[in-house]
Amino acid sequence: MAQLAPTTTDSAPNGAPRISFVSLGCPKALVDSERIVTRLRAEGYELTRNHDGADLVIVNTCGFLDSAKAESLSAIGEALAENGKVVVTGCMGAEPEQIRAVHPSVLAITGPQQYESVLAAVHEAVPPKHDPFLDLVPEQGVKLTPRHYAYLKISEGCNNRCTFCIIPKLRGDLVSRPLADVMREAEKLVNAGVRELLVISQDTSAYGVDLKYAESKWKDREWSTRFFDLADALGDLGAWVRLHYVYPYPHVDRVMELMASGKVLPYLDIPFQHASPTVLRRMKRPAAQEKTLARVLSWREAVPDLTLRSTFIVGFPGETEEEFQELLDFLEEGQLDRVGCFKFEPVAGAPANALENPVPDEVKAERYERFMLKQQAISARRLKRKVGTRQQVIIDSLTPGGAIGRTKGDAPEIDGSVKIAARRPLRVGEVVTVKIEASDAYDLMGTAGF
Repeated sequence: MAQLAPTTTDSAPNGAPRISFVSLGCPKALVDSERIVTRLRAEGYELTRNHDGADLVIVNTCGFLDSAKAESLSAIGEALAENGKVVVTGCMGAEPEQIRAVHPSVLAITGPQQYESVLAAVHEAVPPKHDPFLDLVPEQGVKLTPRHYAYLKISEGCNNRCTFCIIPKLRGDLVSRPLADVMREAEKLVNAGVRELLVISQDTSAYGVDLKYAESKWKDREWSTRFFDLADALGDLGAWVRLHYVYPYPHVDRVMELMASGKVLPYLDIPFQHASPTVLRRMKRPAAQEKTLARVLSWREAVPDLTLRSTFIVGFPGETEEEFQELLDFLEEGQLDRVGCFKFEPVAGAPANALENPVPDEVKAERYERFMLKQQAISARRLKRKVGTRQQVIIDSLTPGGAIGRTKGDAPEIDGSVKIAARRPLRVGEVVTVKIEASDAYDLMGTAGF
């Protein structure tokens, strides 16, 4: 889904050039977009939601799946039709020939994280007219998320070589940010009113391995640049800290103590992808997957209110009915709270494309339906257990007579929500106590100010 940069003005009375910005793909790409937008605003460019009338359009693309590439190409085409001057960046930009073949008239194409190249292309097409007395950028930068939550990217790239994935080809190997750098950004965000920090990277639990866990000074203390230390330090800022894209390495067990003490949210987003050991070996997934179920059960024992979210792939090449049943059995035994599922889709350049015994599309579709029915029942049961409890809920939007919010077990945009009836006015970003009165397969309903 596209997210347009927030409008700063559509009239640009100071003569500043106007840029329309489209961001596609995952939260990690959204952070890249925020960095580019912040640089543009610092140089005096204005931002507009409208392609028509803008001086230039930037499209930050996604290239993970063929369907994402198609969406990116469509967005580029729309921008060209409405404006004519388009700069392309992002993951699909790592393979510019695919873009040029469809849209040869784009002004420039850059790959992911190539911020300087994007700015250079913008400067060449539309030189800045910067007025330092008028063009002020907030210290925390320009965010494309609502004011009360923000994505915090702690590293770029990935060292894993999963056979279905081309992210290392697009973004390179793991490059971690020193802990002090991450903490400075996090503190600025919290000071600016952010109530929830969503920690993201390609492999969050591998954070710091490329730096050999080097010491980093923050608040007169030396911290190791590693997953546990970062989570511990972030927990001191007073905001909700939500951990995404965490691989189930053994050292993740230590984070349970931070969740039990309330320093970070009792929530883990772990991309398991499958549960059959043989499928996982074909996928070349990291971590000791055979011990995953035991690890999940031990986590739940340590943190009873832990919410686990994950994603899975069905129809991976060679997946047998027996292997798929192992996945269904894992769902039943693991009782994951939030689950997404994808039918395997070949990605150009991915080694999995060469594996034998591709699964027919009709079998993929049938397994997807069985998977989703199984998980829907599990999710409904787990949410029903919350009826009658009191939950802390962060408010995302207001409705007549109430609001829509999320519990500590719900990440924005990908998980469920809480529909709230309120006896007093609520504010976006406020954390309130809600008595849960009903549930369905994915959402909760309750009352604030009971």
